[in-house]
Formats: sequence, structure tokens, C-alpha cells
Amino acid sequence: VQLVVSGGGLVQVGGSLRLSCAASGSIESINAMGWYRQAPGKERDLVATITSGGSINYADSVQDRFTIVRDNAKNTVHLQMNSLEPGDTAVYYCDAEVAPPRFEDFWGKGTLVTVSS
Repeated sequence: VQLVVSGGGLVQVGGSLRLSCAASGSIESINAMGWYRQAPGKERDLVATITSGGSINYADSVQDRFTIVRDNAKNTVHLQMNSLEPGDTAVYYCDAEVAPPRFEDFWGKGTLVTVSS
């Protein structure tokens, strides 16, 4: 299973970026998909997750600014990030819980998002 991430880059405060993640390989079912981020010197934290049924969870810090969208047919997940702040600067990672044989976490390569003030 591979997760290919696209998007990211440099943006000014208040700007927007869209991250995309596509899962491919031996996939029968994907449970949750989501985005995590790791700022310099900090641990990796949850940004947003979405289940196959559409249940969504956001970190408090991104609520109302970020939107996670999933296409189950294409095994893709997107993160629309608006009103970006310097605190959003981090490496963003895509995660998916993929089966078979059992649900297992797979991670995409990180993509750097830099918000300049």
C-alpha cells in the first residue's frame, strides 16, 4: 500500500493551501483516513480524520479553518486549509487504516507547509 501526497508549500498568513493524498495497492477496505502534522521540535499531532462513513474529527486549533474531504471510490483524502497562521507551519502527513489482512496504519511521505508572516 502506498500513500502519495501532493500539495504543500509556502503561503502567506491568511492564505490557503490544499493537500491531497491518494492510497493505492492491495486495498480492500480503508477505515479512517486523516492528516497529522509535526512542527519543528514537537511531536506529531492529529489535524483531522474522517472515517469511511463520513465521521470527522478536527483538532481544536484548525476547527472552522480546515476542511477534510474524502472520496471513498478513489481512495483519496484532501485537506483544504484556509486562513493559515504561522502556527500551522509543519510537515503534514497522510494516514490511512487499510485492510487486508487486518486494518493497519500506513503513512505517506510528509509535505512541508510553511506559513510566512
